[in-house]
Amino acid sequence: MRLVIGGYAQGKLEYVLKKYSLQKSAVWDAVLPNQEVEPDDLFLQDKTVVIDHFHLWAKERVLAGGCPEEETMAFLDVCRDCIIICDEVGNGIVPMEPFEREYRERVGRLLIRLADQAEEVERVICGIGQRVK
Repeated sequence: MRLVIGGYAQGKLEYVLKKYSLQKSAVWDAVLPNQEVEPDDLFLQDKTVVIDHFHLWAKERVLAGGCPEEETMAFLDVCRDCIIICDEVGNGIVPMEPFEREYRERVGRLLIRLADQAEEVERVICGIGQRVK
């Protein structure tokens, strides 16, 4: 698994597609594929899966009362060849709304876990990747 982080509109997806010679068809936008997806489409083929806007998926799961931490780890048990792209949501002004603070905290802690497990972590700024791990 590879993790790509960076600020909003910094060219993360374009960077990943170019670096790994991938097509947009490999991209899941704000969706984390699960085991209900047809196995032939995802899990039994040797293809890289790109999860873009991971932070939006996590936010939706928190809003729905889900557990993005457990769901992400279960997904990684099934699909190890993936690239997760996530905006850095913990920078800037601390939101007044309790939910926004909780969501950002949970995404940050989840990114720490992902970075620990990732074989590679990159931060993209202005379309340029910087290897962090």
